[in-house]
Amino acid sequence: MRKKKIVVLIVLTLLCLGLVSSVANAAPGISISNNGISINSTNDPKEISSSIKLLLLLTVLSVLPSILIMMTSFTRIIIVLSFLRNSMGTQQIPPNQVVIGLALFITFFVMTPVIADINQNALQPFTENKITLEQAIDKSEVSIKTFMLKYTRDKDLALFASIAKVEAPKNLVDLPLTVVVPSFMISELNTAFRMGFMLYIPFLVIDMVVASTLMAMGMMMLPPVMISMPFKILLFLLVDGWNLLTETIIKSFAR
Repeated sequence: MRKKKIVVLIVLTLLCLGLVSSVANAAPGISISNNGISINSTNDPKEISSSIKLLLLLTVLSVLPSILIMMTSFTRIIIVLSFLRNSMGTQQIPPNQVVIGLALFITFFVMTPVIADINQNALQPFTENKITLEQAIDKSEVSIKTFMLKYTRDKDLALFASIAKVEAPKNLVDLPLTVVVPSFMISELNTAFRMGFMLYIPFLVIDMVVASTLMAMGMMMLPPVMISMPFKILLFLLVDGWNLLTETIIKSFAR
């Protein structure tokens, strides 16, 4: 298993190097050698623009995991799926890779309108040199803030705004990211734990019924979890749990 992980890391590293190399080759002002990546001096505005785009690409790739966790729907989805696995008592089934993969693609599905808005209003105009880099960043920030504020509680915003001593603006989009992001994270954790609590109730009832039955039969030494787990899986399959849970998670972002 350890060797497989090492092989996967090597493959991902080679893919990242290939991506950087392909982008660098498209930028005439950049050269890659054994000594590293070097940016050559040039007076051509197109070459300068390509160099900046490469640097932006590398920067985004480095902070992408943080953006995925803190500024998207990923946190709520992964916590709800983890609650489901724990409430069913299946331990490592489904495996962590499957849970994270499912959460990742559901996140992409939920965030599609936001990604499309950023691409249309910020990325495409910037690549076509219609707007400056600062304008592209501002437009992207407005799009992601609008999404986060839609699912952020006013109580959480007021908490961080008061701690940071930020005056309430007329438009909440004008709040800084240092206030919006932690407020959004707390709201997402609160919502995820509420959904997780609702998931626990039917499985808890099964645990109680099985434990009471075993106690009445005098089978005190038999672990109730061993008997209740098949009934939990059966209940989950009878109600088409994966479809129902996925639908509930996606609709929770459709307010």
